Amino acid sequence: MMNLLRHPGCQVWRRLALALGALILLSVHAAHAEPIRGAGSTFAAPIIHLWSRDYEAMRTDGGDFTSPDWRVDYEPVGSLAGIMRLDQPETDFAATDAPLPSDELKKHGYAQFPIVMGGIVVVANLDGVGAGALRLSGPVLADIYLGKVTTWSDPAIKALNPGLALPDAAIAVLHREDGSGSTLTFTGFLAKASPEWAEKVGADTLVKWPLGKGEKGTGGLASLAAATKNSISYLEYGQVVRLGLAYATLENQAGTFVQPSPESFQAGLEGLAWDPATGSPATGTATVSDKAYPMAVVTYAVVPRDRGKGRVNRVLDLFRLAFSRGGDEASALGYIPVPPALAGKIEAYWTTNLGSVSN
Repeated sequence: MMNLLRHPGCQVWRRLALALGALILLSVHAAHAEPIRGAGSTFAAPIIHLWSRDYEAMRTDGGDFTSPDWRVDYEPVGSLAGIMRLDQPETDFAATDAPLPSDELKKHGYAQFPIVMGGIVVVANLDGVGAGALRLSGPVLADIYLGKVTTWSDPAIKALNPGLALPDAAIAVLHREDGSGSTLTFTGFLAKASPEWAEKVGADTLVKWPLGKGEKGTGGLASLAAATKNSISYLEYGQVVRLGLAYATLENQAGTFVQPSPESFQAGLEGLAWDPATGSPATGTATVSDKAYPMAVVTYAVVPRDRGKGRVNRVLDLFRLAFSRGGDEASALGYIPVPPALAGKIEAYWTTNLGSVSN
């Protein structure tokens, strides 16, 4: 019998059986494996998609075998819809530009932390008017969206732009029609600048617009803005630059006209802070630096604690990679990456609130 087992033909069959067993185990694993599922911010979607690609590549480590466990399925449905998706047990995280207050985090058992920063810019599709040439203030913008300033030749716009050739054409007002953190940032800017806007419309992810045409998602609004002459809209800075759309220079709280850029966004973020004790933005007065752009944005990840340690740690692994290796990609797309000091605070927050241990 021992001689028979040593026969070359038998050895071949044993190798085949072992290989078949390994394939069966891999197929069983694949049948139960699931991707990391996230949803939310369209503002942050381009960089999340890049980080997702990098995450799978890192886990594959140059090999041919991959697993659904190493993939990320992120749906850019808007900040509000992303938070609502957390009610679905298969969703692992939401990304939102409208952070939840601490009482909501406690109520639902969520953890929340920053993942990337950037800015919202005003886009004006005007023939012959290049990026940064048009100057607008918060009160004039509010009057445009209230329907009080209706043409590009209105004296209120001309007073801000002496010498700039503007068409005697009706302003086509465009906006997001879905629940959006970009809308919260934009309407928040208008509400601070215009008491009338604050009273009649307010600041929120979803508002009742007095006029204008709506479109879903940052990509949808960008396409509409590019196709609509004499239009005005608000979009994520990186996408505006990549598409070659013309943005306006805005007056900030210090009364200075500032062009959007990573540097001016960073100056605008100096008055904002994340509180690791609560997971929410710290309360305080926004900066009035003359270099600060007035519509800086922070995107947050919101992670339910009840998804199980394995699923939660996969989400944290994704963002750990983003913090350690994804900064250059974020900068290339026009975002501001999480700085190392803040990343360290976030990872300490994970350990305290989510039981994470750094790899």
